[in-house]
Amino acid sequence: MGEVKSAIAVIPARGGSVGLKNKNIHPVAGRPLLAWTILQAKASALVERVFVSTDDPAIADVAESYGAEVVHRPAEISGDRASSESAILHLLDLLALEGRQDPASIVFLQATSPLRRPGDIDRALQQFEGEGADSLISVTKADDMTLWEKKTGGEWNSVNFDWRNRGMRQERPEQYIENGSIYIFHPSVLRSTGNRIGGKLTAFQMEFWQTWEIDTLAEVELIEFFMKSKNLTTPDIGL
Repeated sequence: MGEVKSAIAVIPARGGSVGLKNKNIHPVAGRPLLAWTILQAKASALVERVFVSTDDPAIADVAESYGAEVVHRPAEISGDRASSESAILHLLDLLALEGRQDPASIVFLQATSPLRRPGDIDRALQQFEGEGADSLISVTKADDMTLWEKKTGGEWNSVNFDWRNRGMRQERPEQYIENGSIYIFHPSVLRSTGNRIGGKLTAFQMEFWQTWEIDTLAEVELIEFFMKSKNLTTPDIGL
């Protein structure tokens, strides 16, 4: 594996949410949801700095209390329609104003996907560097999942298999779910495309139980179950 240089972690965390009020700081397994991702990033041996980009004072207070550097997001890149990419570009511009060069790589972490095992972030960074990738997504294998879509006119159509000729499950191509837990990319990819994914792409495979993320109260209970059953609330991740 190649040496990982100058990696920073960025956690976008806007205030407000539709499905679960104050989702990013909702209590999960005894801590605000955001805290778990901050602590996992800070436990990484390869991440130099951890930033939280937010437009919400309460989220900023939580971020600071758990050791992250807070970037206050201006109104023009806040709100439901603001992209995470715009928040990261804003951070890079602020670092440039401080006279700092872009980091070699950015680790983008979603607070709503806290089911990361100890070492996942570092293993993903090592894979990213070792394969000479420009961007990385984390995935889970979609074993035996048959997807359907409802067309505008109300018709149903199979997406990842042909319902007219189902065939054997074992004969279908391997398919994966983008689980939203870890993204890594070179800043040049983001600056040139406005997208966190571009250039040579690699995928970091995680366990299927790491697919789940929090958007509703029911998913809080599910995430808490996995965090406790998989020992993710122990000091092994630097808590």
